[in-house]
Amino acid sequence: MTEGESAAKAALLEKVVGFAAQGGIAGKSLREIAAGIGSSHRMLLYHFGSREGLMAAVVAFMEARQRETMAALATQSASPGEAMRAQWQELTSPRIRPFIRLFFEIFGLAVQGTAGATAMLDELTDPWLREGAAVAAREGYELDIATIRLGVAVTRGLLIDLLAGADPEEVSAAHARFVDMIESALPTSRP
Repeated sequence: MTEGESAAKAALLEKVVGFAAQGGIAGKSLREIAAGIGSSHRMLLYHFGSREGLMAAVVAFMEARQRETMAALATQSASPGEAMRAQWQELTSPRIRPFIRLFFEIFGLAVQGTAGATAMLDELTDPWLREGAAVAAREGYELDIATIRLGVAVTRGLLIDLLAGADPEEVSAAHARFVDMIESALPTSRP
């Protein structure tokens, strides 16, 4: 792929992400998405290979953005717990909800082996583990990978519960309890 093609693909992806933020794209066809961003379904196919490939690219884009948010919140927060609570607020905001739904839709397709979606599995958790460890180390905390993996799993599980219609206050209370448990295992001050 040439530099120009790469830039065109990135620009298309930005438009699709913006379109998705307005009303979601999970149930939309490639033609509907293309019309919504002022492009053609052929351009989307050229750059992303399939509808599932496009959806997986949107999920990867948003996952990367959320990891950037995690790093920024860690820098701005007084404690890991404060950062985790702020990240939860971000993840449960109505603005992010369409992307959370899309994440689980594409995950479902990926584990079923749907072409275009399976690439998601290669980067499902490892980037979170790497970035989580790096953020903790920069902030002066040593977290083992098992604890970070637990955090990813608990967060994703609670997001499923939330999307399934559980009481948002109860789900957030469960997240807060988890954060309290993690905080109690950390030193009270940075080394």
